[in-house]
Amino acid sequence: MRYSDAVFAFLVAMAIAAALTPVAARLARSIGAIDFPRARGLSQKPTAKLGGLAILAGVLAATLIWLPATITLRHVLHTPAGSGGGTVHTWAILAGAGVITLVGAIDDWRELSPAAKLIGQIAAAVIAVEGGVNVTDVTLPFLGALQFPNEGGAISGVWLVAVMNVVNFSDGLDGLAAGLCTIDGVAFTIIVFDIAGGGSAVAVLAALTAGASLGFLFFNFPPAKVFMGDSGANLLGYLLGIVGVIGSLKTGLVVALAVPLLILAVPFLDTSFVVAKRLKYHRKPWEADATHFHHRFAAIGFSQRRTVAYLYAWSVMLAGVAILLRVVPYSDHQGHYRFWWSVLMGGILVLALAASVYLVYVLEILKFKGLRAMQIRRLDPDTEEHEIDAAIQRDIETGEFETVAK
Repeated sequence: MRYSDAVFAFLVAMAIAAALTPVAARLARSIGAIDFPRARGLSQKPTAKLGGLAILAGVLAATLIWLPATITLRHVLHTPAGSGGGTVHTWAILAGAGVITLVGAIDDWRELSPAAKLIGQIAAAVIAVEGGVNVTDVTLPFLGALQFPNEGGAISGVWLVAVMNVVNFSDGLDGLAAGLCTIDGVAFTIIVFDIAGGGSAVAVLAALTAGASLGFLFFNFPPAKVFMGDSGANLLGYLLGIVGVIGSLKTGLVVALAVPLLILAVPFLDTSFVVAKRLKYHRKPWEADATHFHHRFAAIGFSQRRTVAYLYAWSVMLAGVAILLRVVPYSDHQGHYRFWWSVLMGGILVLALAASVYLVYVLEILKFKGLRAMQIRRLDPDTEEHEIDAAIQRDIETGEFETVAK
């Protein structure tokens, strides 16, 4: 396969998703699959869902045109567990995609219980794993290979379900999930193609996923005209999860565990913070609330577009680091490291970590402190400093912010 295959798959998936998104929106309105404004949400008006159906259409069309019936995988690890290869059946990928989109569409139309949604996610993951989406080894930069000769199926299934959920959790702001999945799909495409020497069905799958997501984004960027719903968020998470698994199978040492985690870091971090907060306050992890990153940005006065821009920039930065893990020659991938290149790569990782801390702490906490203090003083100029500090600390710990206007 050629680089042009990925480009054309991207463009076709994008065009079909863009053309059919208004159709999906009309269908949603006709059957009552509407998202109404809620206290914890940021939408201002009733909005049609089911955008995932248009995304699925773009994915199906591009897959049937450019992907072979079977994807042959070749390991590059020189170890007994990694010396073989494997085959992924494209029909299994598409069947799993159809299952998870159907489950999500039903949830968009008639809300399902968390258990029913989880069963649907597991079913889609099992179909993919049975079709060959099964990781047997991954690599941590600077640490070496981790091999799973017998546990690969279970690990792959858990990974797919996890990615579906983190993408779904991030879909709470106009344009956020679609934009992040576009960025992540492009990053996976660059990395896998670079490794595969100019031809890889895995890269084409990543590219068409990014293209379908971008096509939908034309109608979802704030202010959104349509939402992807669970049908789209679960589908995109499923596809990106598959790319992460079979990309590691295809490339062994190079697409390491750190690469998909870096590329998907923003939704993973968001989910981790939210779940930890809910557990801390004895809430169910799956119960929706207003403690996501985008809710916190809104609470300190950011517009939806500005919030999306910050989160896009953060994702681009981390995806860039993931690409540099590939292109910076810090290792010969045989256990030997080049000192100065390793120092450079380590410095890049430290800078990325520092920038992430800045975004999480400074933008979310420090700016909130200043704005919240100003608001409290406007309401009551006689408020003591320790009372302001106590009020701010309580807001930060609970995540129950009052909106601060600039």
